[in-house]
Amino acid sequence: MNGLPISATSTASGGGRRSGRGRGSTGLLALLLGALLLVVTACGGGSGAGDDGRSGDKGASEVRNAASVAVVTIEPKDGAKAVGTMDALKVTAAKGKLTTVTVQDDKGGPVKGKLSADGTAWEPRQHLASGTRYKVHAIAKDADGRASAKDTTFTTLVPENTFIGTYTPEDGSTVGVGMPVSINFTRGITEPEAVKKAITVTAEPSVPVEGHWFGNDRLDFRPEKYWAPGTKVTVKLNLDGVEGRPGVYGKQAKTVSFTIGRSQVSTVDASAKTMKVVRDGKLVKTIPITAGAPSTTTYNGQMVISEKYAVTRMNGATVGFGGEYDIKDVPHAMRLSTSGTFMHGNYWASAGTFGSANVSHGCVGLRDIRGGGNNGTPSAWMYNSSIIGDVVIVKNSKDKQIAPDNGLNGWNMSWSEWTK
Repeated sequence: MNGLPISATSTASGGGRRSGRGRGSTGLLALLLGALLLVVTACGGGSGAGDDGRSGDKGASEVRNAASVAVVTIEPKDGAKAVGTMDALKVTAAKGKLTTVTVQDDKGGPVKGKLSADGTAWEPRQHLASGTRYKVHAIAKDADGRASAKDTTFTTLVPENTFIGTYTPEDGSTVGVGMPVSINFTRGITEPEAVKKAITVTAEPSVPVEGHWFGNDRLDFRPEKYWAPGTKVTVKLNLDGVEGRPGVYGKQAKTVSFTIGRSQVSTVDASAKTMKVVRDGKLVKTIPITAGAPSTTTYNGQMVISEKYAVTRMNGATVGFGGEYDIKDVPHAMRLSTSGTFMHGNYWASAGTFGSANVSHGCVGLRDIRGGGNNGTPSAWMYNSSIIGDVVIVKNSKDKQIAPDNGLNGWNMSWSEWTK
């Protein structure tokens, strides 16, 4: 009961202060030592954690510095020669993903390619050129981000047998709204998709342009409707190295361009024996004509002017009419079909024939005089007002529709037929 006051009184006395100071110093020292021990222990604990962390950093560093497990494979092998130009180049990665693939020809030109969705394979988007040295550089990274690289060079084959495509219209020309791009190949093509893929036709302003094969040696391109006036068309023939048929390779790498001029579409009514010329949507002239006689009628359909001759010879024997005619100086002739349909001047029929009777062997005849020239006749006017690629439509003739491949006349196919 009296302990607490006595302790308090004793603490207050001098002896009590010395005795209390002794006990307090011992307690304080114990506290300081305990604290120091805790600090040392804490530091020791931290040091242990730090050692573990340093051990972890060292392990991560060792992983980062270890060789990549990713393996890059390039086909063909380094130094390969006479390599095929189609489907021979492939780059793959095992135990990793490709991060870089660059392929260049011997002039530094890049080869564009596509990477697989999983990043493990790359292949070129198009065939390679023949007789060309290529450099390949590829990098892949493994799951830990470590890179593995590979570099190779190879040379493609020099083909013994080749083909080219002859094209129309000419580079730099201005043509009518009906002008297709028509390419005839010097060898029959048995790999049409590969050849078609190597040719691009683009327009500015942009419009979809599709190709259609006629047989195995002709490929035409056109839009769904006639070209818009002023359109700039570019054709890229990237045929060098394309295997068009077994062992036969293209050797052409060429770009051509042409411009669409004003619109001129002329409609021949074989029954009415007239032709209406519409330019840029406006009727500019109605011309009396003579079409095919009842036994030699004119084809119906949309036809495109493919050639122009100020004067030419027309011999019936060359188009299946034997010796029925041989006129050496037909003026103002414009070809509408491969089989021999022309729109041309006629000086041998009487002036009253035009607009009243159909007397030709299938051509569209306009009044003219012998010798042609710029003579002011309807035929001379039409010749001087027309350009390659203008459209001439024949209707109401007692004949069939002209075949789409008989001349540049693919417009006689629907868009669905053209593109299928």
